[in-house]
Amino acid sequence: MVGGLVTGSPALAAEAAPGSRASTTVGSSKDRRNTQKEKKMRIVAVEEAFSVPGAIRQEEAIRQRMPVPEAIKQEWFRRLDDLTELRLADMDANGVDVQVLSYSTPGVEVIEDPAEAVAAARQINDSLAKAIAAHPTRFAGFATLPLQDPKAAVVELRRAVNELGFKGVLYNDHVRGHYLDEPQFRPLWAELERLGVPLYLHPAVIPADNWRVFEGYPVLNGPTWGWTATVGAHALRVIYSGVFDQFPGASLILGHMGELLPFQMARLDSRYPHVPVEQRVQHLPSYYLRNNVYVTTSGVMSHAALLGAVHAVGVDRVLFAIDYPFESSAEAVGFLRSAPHEPADLKRIAHGNAERILRL
Repeated sequence: MVGGLVTGSPALAAEAAPGSRASTTVGSSKDRRNTQKEKKMRIVAVEEAFSVPGAIRQEEAIRQRMPVPEAIKQEWFRRLDDLTELRLADMDANGVDVQVLSYSTPGVEVIEDPAEAVAAARQINDSLAKAIAAHPTRFAGFATLPLQDPKAAVVELRRAVNELGFKGVLYNDHVRGHYLDEPQFRPLWAELERLGVPLYLHPAVIPADNWRVFEGYPVLNGPTWGWTATVGAHALRVIYSGVFDQFPGASLILGHMGELLPFQMARLDSRYPHVPVEQRVQHLPSYYLRNNVYVTTSGVMSHAALLGAVHAVGVDRVLFAIDYPFESSAEAVGFLRSAPHEPADLKRIAHGNAERILRL
């Protein structure tokens, strides 16, 4: 029994990714002792936010509307704006070797004017490149793209990867209600595939629309449930639209334990043949989740969930993330170090997969 799951059960075996080695951990006390001794284990965290004060003029007004206690918000903003002193001290105190930095939501996606979005994205990417250059062994970066202008976004992606050395893109769910399955974004997917870098699909602080089922229950919005539902649905739009059939080398990263999609794979597969669609994709949904999607642990510090994700998509597709500064680095690292996995598997999750996928 590990985290409430009986290891070796038929259900878990059925969800194990075919062709990829799921964790062989059975959660023995010996394994846990070995993991606890891995004090020098390298740790790479891949969903770690920063901001550039003044880069997005709408940002301050949006921040003020966030339904979070003021003291917590101010601490978040203080840490978002800091790229050295507070951040490096936190990393050192908790044994985090590298943070892969990305611009915090709301992001450039909230900007209406395409030209303004292009200028803001360039400013943010240039600021991030300077921070990485100052600490090249501690930081790497995901690019910010102005998808209000898809052609300009492709140009900026090329610059960010080839000139600035960024490792991929982080995108905040939608650009004023537009999603990445839409035809105007196919050149972006083509360029992502050509460059061999992933797109990290992250929640947006401002939803594209309001769901009536959330009315009267603000706790359902945001990270509790709303973000998982919308980002998971967005990822499924990308899958069902045939993006990965057209660009099989393209890849998507989903945080928060894959926005729970790994745990829905059997249901997605069983229902897909029964739903009328204009054009079917070449494989069942689980194929794309196991071949084009990577999963991170950000914000989900549950050994049961981690074990399930590893069995669903394979240990080589799961990456560690903290979601700094919105989550506690100490708690996230403690969760990682105590995870009931063999040392070799734990190292893949902690740093090996990120180093391979992002070419760190």
